Order: sequence, then structure tokens, then C-alpha cells
Amino acid sequence: MKHALGEFEEIVLLLVAAQHDQAYGLSITKAIEEKLDRSVTMSSVHTALYRLEEKGFVQSRVGGATSERGGRRKRFFVITALGKSALTESKEARNQLWNMIPEFVLKNI
Repeated sequence: MKHALGEFEEIVLLLVAAQHDQAYGLSITKAIEEKLDRSVTMSSVHTALYRLEEKGFVQSRVGGATSERGGRRKRFFVITALGKSALTESKEARNQLWNMIPEFVLKNI
């Protein structure tokens, strides 16, 4: 694969894409916990986001300060063309592996 993604990076990148231009650390953390029933720390999500940004898979922008956040600003993330390509490659690779499994193996699960 040209654009290798780790499993957690892939999950974070999928959620950035799903949340479009409203993706930020807390929204992604909550989505992972709610949708995947998986406990994660905000710092692990931020680490993945910054790693994805270094790879060119996401871009970030800083939003306006809000009183509900004590004047702090949110950093929003959006997927880039390179990120879309990485997700497509990852999906195709997984589908190839799934398609290798004989039908009878997964029958009656």
C-alpha cells in the first residue's frame, strides 16, 4: 500500500471524513466511544490527528473562541485528497482480504 494507515489512524481519519468540517478532538473521541464502544483518551486522538496532519492526510484550522470553552478555540480537521486516497486504498486492501475468505468459513456466525 502506498499510504499505510494504522488501525487507530484509519478510525480517526474515517471520523474526520464523516464529520466533514466539524471534526475536532472531543467530537472524534466521543464518536469512537459511542459508535465503537471503545474507550480512548483525548490525547491519543490528538496524537493521531497530528500524525495524520504530518502525513498530509488532514488539514486543520482554528475556530473562534467561545465562552462555553472558557475562551479557548477549537482546532477543526478536514480530510485532504491524500487522506481520501489513503482511505480508499485501505478499504480496497481490506475488501481483498475479506474476499479471500471462503463463504463456508463465516457461515453460521
